Amino acid sequence: MLGQLVRFGIAGGISTLIYLAVYLPLIFWVLDRVHAVYAVPPAFAVAVTAGYFLHSRWSFKDQGSRDPGPAQKVKFVAIQASGVALNALVTWVGTALLGFPGWVPVLPAVGLATIITFLLNRYLVFN
Repeated sequence: MLGQLVRFGIAGGISTLIYLAVYLPLIFWVLDRVHAVYAVPPAFAVAVTAGYFLHSRWSFKDQGSRDPGPAQKVKFVAIQASGVALNALVTWVGTALLGFPGWVPVLPAVGLATIITFLLNRYLVFN
């Protein structure tokens, strides 16, 4: 499990960089601070696509049975959707309610989503 966690962390770091490459330009040049939450879905969509390939082929490569069929993809997307919802909630609270700049909620949002999605992916998707 330690190897999985390390691989998940590295793959998650790559996915996070991809997420930030979409999210940050949107909040700095396209959206107002109070609308930063609107940058979350497109950023997650791009990061999730890369993340599926990284996690299915590397992070969880030795986990459980390999069933790369549609059911696994649907579960992965559903779990990532929970990550999107959590990320959006933290971003909205941080920017719209607390008035922080759009980049401030990134660390707690990504941190919480990473922990939750690792556990859900390990036990529900790649089991």
